[in-house]
Amino acid sequence: MAKQTPSIDVWLEEAKLDPQADKVGMYLTHNGVVRITPKKQVRAASSEEALEAAAALGTVEAVDFSYDAEGLARAVEDAKAWPGVYYVRVWLNEGTLSVGDSLMYVLIGADIRPHAIDALQKLVGHIKNNLVVEREIYAE
Repeated sequence: MAKQTPSIDVWLEEAKLDPQADKVGMYLTHNGVVRITPKKQVRAASSEEALEAAAALGTVEAVDFSYDAEGLARAVEDAKAWPGVYYVRVWLNEGTLSVGDSLMYVLIGADIRPHAIDALQKLVGHIKNNLVVEREIYAE
């Protein structure tokens, strides 16, 4: 069962009330969404053969999505110790999600743009590579 999607507007309002908000010069958000195109097709090598093999999968109808909650809590705490990072908030969905449904939201507040960009990229990469399990369900 999918969770209620949070409001980024509310998240930003809450972030700006955080005791360390006066140190933040930039907030960046990430919203990962279920897409109709299979991951293998999107990430396929540029070879014609790889693209054809990936395209043969068909279209994505839904994704079964789960994650390691304890690992996520550790990752958020770790991210708060990265250079220039003063605010981190993450929400992950779960269950069988349809095309267009949100998989995750990540909000990073940092002192300068390079710190915010680096932190967002590093945290989202860690979540995707180590903490989530995604199984695409293809249309028949």
